[in-house]
Order: sequence, then structure tokens, then C-alpha cells
Amino acid sequence: MFGISDPSIWIVYLLSVLCVIGSVVFGVITWNKKDKEDQEDNKKSNINTKQ
Repeated sequence: MFGISDPSIWIVYLLSVLCVIGSVVFGVITWNKKDKEDQEDNKKSNINTKQ
């Protein structure tokens, strides 16, 4: 298929595609995680400064 007969080359291509898919999934899951943590920290610091 596509002129590549060596199975190890197909495994490398497959792993590359799986890494890309895994990176996209990880990015979608953790997209706004940092923003939520920052908002919580800002709320805590605002409470401390009002006292």
C-alpha cells in the first residue's frame, strides 16, 4: 500500500497519527483549566484584600 511494504514503517506512521490525536484530545480536555484556576486565585486574593 502506497509503495511501503515494510511493517515497521506503517507502525511509525500509525504511532505518529495516534500521538497527534492524543495531543488534540489532551488539548481539548485541558483547554480552559488554567483559566479556571486563575479565576479562583483572583477571587481568593480579592477576599483577602477586602478584610
